[in-house]
Amino acid sequence: MTESQETEPALCRRAVVAVAGAAGLTAALAACGASGEGGQPEDSPSRTGGSSDPGTTGGGALTSTGDIPEGGGKIFADEKIVVTQPSAGEFRAFSAVCTHAGCIVSSVGDGTVNCACHGSRFSIDNGSVEHGPATKPLPAEKITVKGDSITRG
Repeated sequence: MTESQETEPALCRRAVVAVAGAAGLTAALAACGASGEGGQPEDSPSRTGGSSDPGTTGGGALTSTGDIPEGGGKIFADEKIVVTQPSAGEFRAFSAVCTHAGCIVSSVGDGTVNCACHGSRFSIDNGSVEHGPATKPLPAEKITVKGDSITRG
């Protein structure tokens, strides 16, 4: 057996191991960043029905009060904000970025803001953690309700 024949299998094994390791790392990073269940990392396009009006940030009209269900809320992923109505006529807003891994929250229901990435749930009333793995509440966002209009800021 020549020297090149002896080293070829070792090089081939190293290449296979390197490719498999890179593929595994890519898959692991993709799984941490997004899930097929509606979760997505902070910088991903919205899949949660955020506003398509580019003028909705920086104090522009975000939504109307009639669009926010009592006991629920609505996620504006492009603006990274979730607006809730814990009880009739009371509106709250929180960051839509999950404090666990930075995913945009995916739904609002049953009194909680929910993140599909890892299952964290937050109170629609005050943003506190109702179910981990998140350990920090969603930060409050400032909104103004004037008539039936809700604006950011």
